[in-house]
This record gives sequence, structure tokens and C-alpha cells, in this order.
Amino acid sequence: MTADQKLTTRKKATALAAAPGAALSRAQLLQAYRQMKTIREFEERVHVENAAGAIPGFTHLYCGQEAVAVGACEHLDDADYIISTHRGHGHCIAKGCEVVGMMKEIHGRRDGLNGGKGGSMHIADVKKGMLGANGIVGAGQPIAVGAAIACKLRGEGKVAVSFTGDGASNQGTVFEAMNMAVVLKVPKVFVFENNGYSEHTGASYGIGCDDIVQRIEGFGIPVFEADGFDFFSVYEAMGKALALARSGAGPAAIYCTTIRYFGHFEGDPQNYRAKDEVQHYRTEKDCLLAFRKRMAESGELDEASLDQIDREVGALIERAVQEARNGQRPAPEDLLTNIYDNY
Repeated sequence: MTADQKLTTRKKATALAAAPGAALSRAQLLQAYRQMKTIREFEERVHVENAAGAIPGFTHLYCGQEAVAVGACEHLDDADYIISTHRGHGHCIAKGCEVVGMMKEIHGRRDGLNGGKGGSMHIADVKKGMLGANGIVGAGQPIAVGAAIACKLRGEGKVAVSFTGDGASNQGTVFEAMNMAVVLKVPKVFVFENNGYSEHTGASYGIGCDDIVQRIEGFGIPVFEADGFDFFSVYEAMGKALALARSGAGPAAIYCTTIRYFGHFEGDPQNYRAKDEVQHYRTEKDCLLAFRKRMAESGELDEASLDQIDREVGALIERAVQEARNGQRPAPEDLLTNIYDNY
């Protein structure tokens, strides 16, 4: 990419950043709140189920980051692709993966979304454009570039999106993916979620350049920054990034600051966190509370409608847990199924 090309890309990004976002309809607002609430209740319940010993394997919860997943994925349809991380439940739900099937999968049941053999860190649903969560840090970004190449070749205006944490932003695979996306000029959006910690290490210590945005821009990728606690901020930033990616201008990125409410994994003692840190974010910055406050101030949605969604989501999660608890485990003969795919 020449200096002139970089300048042109920056000018496009600046113009889009100045453009006002389109107002969301009542149905879109209700859907956004439902998705965020579903992620929250799903994860809170998985936390309880894990503590009860009902869930095998490692579990990494997404509570607190719901606005990022939903703000990004509400722009996408089933023909757009996403690749997730080890902390992937929220991305899966935001992309439309079936909630009961996910709960069964996490519980290791035969009729789970992936036959009970993927578990928490490997949920996928290709029909929904969810190409999989990935337990290897930074491994999803090159896969998403491959999906973006397919989108470019098909010429149907679709995109591939990868989610990346602040810790994964240090990985060479991520650097290679960003460089290749620019070189090949593919319709790819990198979503960076800085939740403050790479496992147990603070981002301020573990990221040498001290600015992830500048690092991304160094590859020639325009970046739109968003408040990861605010659905509307993420939604607007993602809309601008997608406009660039779908236009044929090449990849774009959004950078979101957020926080996770639970530890890196279930069982993490979290001794690295400040006292009352999580409680502060739950009461002062929570994305669901912020959404409700904005709706109350604007009058776009009434409290009764949001309360009804709360009840419906609660019932859905309860049904998902009960079906998961009562589901069958994979049979021995299932061990040799779905190992290879034919092309």
C-alpha cells in the first residue's frame, strides 16, 4: 500500500466517522436488549452450573462484554462469518446460535450444538456463519482472513469478522493476519476487545507499545474506537468499519474498551484485581443498565417491554439448563464421527 493509498483510506475512514448513524427501529432496539440479556443470563447460569460440578472442562465467561458482541453482530446476517475466542459464548449467541443447543453442548450432551464433543471453547454453527470458537490465543484471525478471501471471491458483499482480546493482540498470528488482510484487500473486520487483562496480566503491563490502536493502524488498517460498555457506541463503530470492508476498500477494525466480570477462567481466584473493581463496573458501567437508562431518557422503549424480555430470557435459560441436565451423553461410537470433512 502506497502512502497515497493509505491517505485515501484514512480520508474515507474520517468521512465515515463524521457521518451520523441511522436511528434504530423499536424492533431493533428490543432485539439488541434481548441479545445482551440472553448472553448475561446464559453466562451467569453457566457460572452456577460450573460451580455445581455439572460442566466438564475449562469455561471462560463473557459477562460484562455483551455490548461488544451484540453491537458488532447486529449488523451481520447468516452469510457473514465470525471467528471467536476461548471466551466465545457471547459471540455465539450474538451471531444467532441456538441457546438450548449451546447449553447442552457446554454440558457435554449428545444433542448439543456440536454433539457434546466441542464443549465451551469449541462451539460452532456454520449455518449461522459462526465458524467456531478457538482455544488457541490468536488462532482465529488467520482463519477469518481465509473466510474473507472467500467472501471477496464470491463477490456477494459479505464479510468475515474476528474477535481478539488485548492479550491476543500480542500474537504473531494476529500480526500476520492483519498484514495479509491489507495485502489481499479482503472484506475483513478485526474486533479488538480490551477487557483489561490477558489471563492474569494487566494490559498496561503486557502490551509494550502502550496503544493497540496505533499498532493496528501501523498495518494500514483504519480503526474506529468504541466504548465497549455502550451498545450504541459499538454499533456505530462497527457500522463504519463494515461500510469500508463491504465497499472493497480492504479490512477495517474497531477497538473497544470493556471489562470482564468473572476471572480468566472459572475458578480463577482473581488476586490480581483491585478490591471492589468488579462491583464498580457492575453498578457504574454495566451495558444493560446503560441501555435501560438511555431508553428511559429517550422514551424509545418502555420499562414494561424490557421487563417482559427479562422474564422471557429467564424462562429460556431455565429450560436450556433443565434440558441439558437431562440430556444423554455421547455414546462410545460417537467418538469416531465428525472427525474429517470431505470437500
